[in-house]
Amino acid sequence: MTNRDSVDVLVVGGGINGAGIALDAAGRGLSVLLVEKNDLGGATSSASSKLIHGGLRYLEQYEFRLVAEALREREVLLNTAPHLVRAMRFVMPHVPQLRPAWMIRAGLWLYDLLARRDTLPGSAGIDLSRPPYNNGLQPALRKGFIYSDCWVDDARLVIAVARSAQARGVQIRPRTACIALRPDSGQWCATLQSAQGVTGEIRARCVINAAGPWAKKFLTDIAKLEVPFGLRLVQGSHIILPRLYEGEHAFILQNDDRRVIFAYPYQEGYTLVGTTDVELHGEPENCAATGEELRYLCRAVNRYFQREVTVEDVVHRYAGIRPLFDDGSNNPSQVTRDYALRLADSAGGPPLLSVFGGKITTYRALAEQAVDKLRPGFPQMGAQWTQNAVLEGGDLGAGGLAGLQQRMVREYPWLPQAVRVGLAHRHGTNVGVLLGNAAGLTGLGVDFGAGLYQREVDWFIDQEWAMSGDDVLWRRTKHGLHLTPAQQRAVTAYVEQRAS
Repeated sequence: MTNRDSVDVLVVGGGINGAGIALDAAGRGLSVLLVEKNDLGGATSSASSKLIHGGLRYLEQYEFRLVAEALREREVLLNTAPHLVRAMRFVMPHVPQLRPAWMIRAGLWLYDLLARRDTLPGSAGIDLSRPPYNNGLQPALRKGFIYSDCWVDDARLVIAVARSAQARGVQIRPRTACIALRPDSGQWCATLQSAQGVTGEIRARCVINAAGPWAKKFLTDIAKLEVPFGLRLVQGSHIILPRLYEGEHAFILQNDDRRVIFAYPYQEGYTLVGTTDVELHGEPENCAATGEELRYLCRAVNRYFQREVTVEDVVHRYAGIRPLFDDGSNNPSQVTRDYALRLADSAGGPPLLSVFGGKITTYRALAEQAVDKLRPGFPQMGAQWTQNAVLEGGDLGAGGLAGLQQRMVREYPWLPQAVRVGLAHRHGTNVGVLLGNAAGLTGLGVDFGAGLYQREVDWFIDQEWAMSGDDVLWRRTKHGLHLTPAQQRAVTAYVEQRAS
């Protein structure tokens, strides 16, 4: 099942944290195998709010360390994944009944101070009665504030990290579950099972449990260990609506329950709105946006925007689970978003490190600290190295993404603009390898619709571990929003035929 019978580190879980840890460990000289029972980034890491941000509202909970770390990592990601991460201005309309203006100003001043910004503009007060920020808003909203954060294609960030890890020697095994784990002669012996039911064993000097919502279950059911702490599963749901306003800025909307809702332009012609905080007491597999969550988000939209929306206007919905370390809070919205790294008590056996919590913004810092904890078992491993390491496809050079697109215009003048822009954002500097010697659209093979061609789908299968229609339509791309049901079925049939 694997190329080696023994590795230094077995990472269980192919979300952003697992991929980040695998990359960091490999760069320090350790041999690594990463297994994921489903698709890479197939759970929480592709169902986030898709924001790289410090978490402005966490300041109210005095999470200053978490906010400062996230803001620092925001700058790191702008430099290491410039094709996937882009700056965005966020507008907060002021509603005096919810938070006084002085409190918001103070919070934004502290946010700017903690950020130590290199590239992003700071916060300011704005007049919402004037363009462009009044577009689509209720006319009664006259004042507001503006600040900076970033957007990311979350699922593609996972792929970029995984491909970067593979380039450093990490074995990546999606659709492979760890079904048993036992200590043996100072190492872990793990039983792995493929999607086809084929089993095999791997030995590892250390195991990293990065199973996200399944992290506690992995410890109790697979590793057979007692867990003295809890994991809170908090569901966050999002809706996608027809475009609510013009402009490329986002809105952060204060809700009457003191939570905040994000709304921002998404794909072409849509607005993404989220998120909720609902504790999930069932199995993670049952995570799905509920009717009440959809109505909650629609009510938030209707408080602020001129266009009234209902659940019937929702084009697409998705939900993800935040696997949060249980800090005893009664309110799911108040549970800390900070992460925890815990070494399991395996009666003096080999180390098993579990990851609880975290957010996509801080995945690199989390990975760095996780691998640091392995040093007692690997005293010869290298030093921290990922802060300035550009991810796969991100070596854009001084011209940035605009420069890459200009080169694509010269080299592939036959590419329609929308296709060119999509390829550049998804693949960065890998577009040249992907397009190869194609001299026209016919060279890209079957046109599945909306700018998705066979050549790119083949790339997803051959280079990015795609094995199902959803892998392509909702994670490697977001073409599920743009293709008809018949076109989606054609993509699914092609992927399944090629990947079989």
